[in-house]
Amino acid sequence: MLAYITRRLLATIPVMAMVAVVVFAILRLTPGDPAAIIAGDDATTEQLEKIRQTMGLDKPIPLQLVQWVYQLLQGDLGVSLLSGAPVLGMIADRMGPSLALAFGTIVVTVSVAIPLGIVAAWKQGRMLDRAVMTFSVLGFSVPTFVVAYLLIYYLSIKMGWFPVQGYKPLSDGFWPFAQRLVLPVLALSGVYVALIARITRSSIIEVMGEDFIRTARAKGATERVVLMRHALRNAAVPILTIIGIGIASLISGVVVTESVFNLPGLGRLVVEAVLARDYPVIQGLILLFSFFYIFINLVVDVLYPIFDPRIRY
Repeated sequence: MLAYITRRLLATIPVMAMVAVVVFAILRLTPGDPAAIIAGDDATTEQLEKIRQTMGLDKPIPLQLVQWVYQLLQGDLGVSLLSGAPVLGMIADRMGPSLALAFGTIVVTVSVAIPLGIVAAWKQGRMLDRAVMTFSVLGFSVPTFVVAYLLIYYLSIKMGWFPVQGYKPLSDGFWPFAQRLVLPVLALSGVYVALIARITRSSIIEVMGEDFIRTARAKGATERVVLMRHALRNAAVPILTIIGIGIASLISGVVVTESVFNLPGLGRLVVEAVLARDYPVIQGLILLFSFFYIFINLVVDVLYPIFDPRIRY
């Protein structure tokens, strides 16, 4: 296992290098001039040229790439073209709200989706099963921002239970912190609950037809034991896979959700950097998200043998 993990970690190096080169090329080849955004509409040609020289944008693209890669090898993501702040520091400052939102979404999703899927498989073809499947279809169909605005309207504006927008760090108290995360977590977790519940149901229904399930029932095992100890454990690999995909996909959902609820996290930072064409910030964020995808896939692969001892690396 240790050798496998080492190989996978080493394999991330060329992957991350390719991501870095592709991102750098795409950003430099897309239309738009960061110097013009910084200088404003009334800037003269001389002012624009001076800004480009200051930011190093007047140099050939291959030379800019070499300089950026050299900085990366030293652990330096560069500085923001707009604020002049270190990109690494900007990401660290915005990490807290995004991690809180992602962690809350994962906890709610797994806590709700797996029991829903188990119950739907247990009551296959009955009213409860149809209700769960209807929820799954709605969860896939309704965009996250629509759910977010509905939650804001009914639970914030109409009921007054939660703040409409904003964020409070945990240091300001648990309730103010949690109160501002309830609606974003509910909005973001809807689609993932629908996805994981559907896969859980399908996986358990498939396992329930196996011989070892009939053997367990013949030995007198209760339906609860059959579902939880035998069916769920043997259906865990596809469920674990889809949970990993869902966690990795949180990145796109975080961008939308943080924008709607005005959370000062990485999603908002992505939007601000893209609108301002802040190359170093965008590059640093994409590298971070790419590493996050790779790390989640590695964790899922490592967990497979725990649930299915037949899997060996």
